[in-house]
Amino acid sequence: METPDRLLRSFLRIAELKSLSKAAEDLDQTQSGVSKQLAALEAQLGKPLFVRTGRGVALTEAGQKLQEAIEAP
Repeated sequence: METPDRLLRSFLRIAELKSLSKAAEDLDQTQSGVSKQLAALEAQLGKPLFVRTGRGVALTEAGQKLQEAIEAP
């Protein structure tokens, strides 16, 4: 089972880099592993956090709110 901290760190790297593969490389993990972490976080929240784009991923409204909540001072 993934820790909430690890799931959120992966989420933030995906959001910053706008790519699962780049986030996986940056986190020294497999793309499959990062994808599973994202799926687990989305399942816990009950909402999609990203939408696929032609060149990566973009945050959904729920993803933007989560990012803002995490990064709030």
